[in-house]
Amino acid sequence: MAPGGSALKEALESNSTGLDYEVKMAKVEANNKPAKSGSGSIGKFHSSNGVYELLECLVCTNLMYPPIYQCPNGHTLCSSCKLRVQNTCPTCRYELGNIRCLALEKVAESLEVPCRYQNLGCHDIFPYYSKLKHEQHCKFRSYNCPYAGSECSVTGDIQTLVDHLKDDHKVDMHDGCTFNHRYVKANPHEVENATWMLTVFNCFGRQFCLHFEAFQLGMAPVYMAFLRFMGDENEAKKFSYSLEVGAHSRKLTWQGIPRSIRDSHRKVRDSQDGLIIPRNLALYFSGSDKEELKLRVTGRIWKEE
Repeated sequence: MAPGGSALKEALESNSTGLDYEVKMAKVEANNKPAKSGSGSIGKFHSSNGVYELLECLVCTNLMYPPIYQCPNGHTLCSSCKLRVQNTCPTCRYELGNIRCLALEKVAESLEVPCRYQNLGCHDIFPYYSKLKHEQHCKFRSYNCPYAGSECSVTGDIQTLVDHLKDDHKVDMHDGCTFNHRYVKANPHEVENATWMLTVFNCFGRQFCLHFEAFQLGMAPVYMAFLRFMGDENEAKKFSYSLEVGAHSRKLTWQGIPRSIRDSHRKVRDSQDGLIIPRNLALYFSGSDKEELKLRVTGRIWKEE
């Protein structure tokens, strides 16, 4: 496969609600009366649109977590936006000070809310203050685009990313669990950092990304090939793969577990979790003149029983 070039493809406004905090709270209490438990304590209740509206920061519109601040007129905002607006309420322009909205923090504590990835398949309900921690590790959370030749901000589920890689990045898609790829560069001495185009393999009904690139490992130029699994780490551990490169009665081999695309391309590369080929050895494999890089990388993927 030909390389993709020699270089690395590498005011705040808020709408006033017209209602102060006390009026909005009265409305919520009227519409969301929590059920009482047998012991007489206040029970948990599921969030409604009204409660969500209360917990949305007026500036960034994200849900707020302690400390939640309010101005003297009851307008609330999150701690991050308090710094952004320079301690001035964006709604009424009063000085914010350091008034905590303890009542709203207490309301949030009584809520049970769905995961933000509900539409992607997570149907669990969580206490409000446990929601963020869960979402950081939710197996249904979106994946980042695994393309390494350029910065790409696209996220989505696996099928969305497969379609994106094929249609937008023009990535080669192959069916099968074995591969035999040839990487060529006319003048490898000019290449300090280069990313060869990503290749995706459909194997065992899942997708695997084969990476190959050149970079500096300390002061030494090296080439590296590694595999990433399009799915979570726990699923990745069900598979293994091997890579081999060589010529002239010499060869290097690598065997390991594919890394999940939850781990960034750079994280995997910097951890050296793959087949690393020093440039001198790569040029030896390429031929006697050592003026052109011609590496053939073979490999296979199998499922662990």
